[in-house]
Amino acid sequence: MLGRGAHVQCVGKGRKERSTPLTKVAQQALRRWLKEPGKRGATALFPNMHGGRLSADGVQALLNKYVAKARGHCPSLRSKRVSPHVLRHSAAMELLQAGVDCSVIALWLGHEAMETTLTYLHAHLELKESALAKLKPYERAKAERFRPSDRLLEFLNAL
Repeated sequence: MLGRGAHVQCVGKGRKERSTPLTKVAQQALRRWLKEPGKRGATALFPNMHGGRLSADGVQALLNKYVAKARGHCPSLRSKRVSPHVLRHSAAMELLQAGVDCSVIALWLGHEAMETTLTYLHAHLELKESALAKLKPYERAKAERFRPSDRLLEFLNAL
């Protein structure tokens, strides 16, 4: 749907329907796409050769085709595996890097459990580095060697 609150409906894994908001650039591209002549009475936005929805394999095949073409212009793609899941992960990482809250990303990706989304936090090194940069240096007294008390040693020996 284009216009206010522009979004696309996608059917994902487990036949879950997801609404994904569109950027202004994506909206413009879709408006141009929709002006293209119809594809044999297609009912899907990006139809397969029979006019129906693309299968997961169909999406992967199209992605492979355009990644192969892009590799000619972007040599760094030659050593990378690109899949719809990688694109989804990249989008989530971009949202995270832009400061979007994990709960919003979880809703966006259709994650049922917040723990699934939190894996993106663990993977994001730049986020970790920026968190470390916010810390104040720890000031401590002269480093001393730890010397356990007799009481602690007796306890440990009793174990």
